[in-house]
Amino acid sequence: MRKQYHFRQSAEGLLAWDVHRLVELASSLEPFDLPLSHIRELDEAFWFAAEGDAPTCRRIAEHAKLILETSLEHPVILSRDGRVMDGMHRVCKALIEGRNTIRAVQFLEDPKADYIGITPDRLPY
Repeated sequence: MRKQYHFRQSAEGLLAWDVHRLVELASSLEPFDLPLSHIRELDEAFWFAAEGDAPTCRRIAEHAKLILETSLEHPVILSRDGRVMDGMHRVCKALIEGRNTIRAVQFLEDPKADYIGITPDRLPY
């Protein structure tokens, strides 16, 4: 899996979680079938929400390639409040395939962020 982070704005600044660590922490959680209709991010700006992060044709094609190549073998990871922390490419693949649900796991308590107040371009990749 490529190095990646989950980001969320907070009063403390930008929070960033290392997705490799999230996968490890979520490995003991019990998977369940999540209706795609419950995934709010499907109807929000998710990948292109940051200032200056334009959805150019090249950037959209890069995400399309990742969607095509992803496997639905692993569950998506949800935060305590049901937000996707890892797996939006899998969610999109399930939607494209006409599925109604996707396997998911959910934290009862969100793990502590790995980085606080650091811009994405300063994180180790």
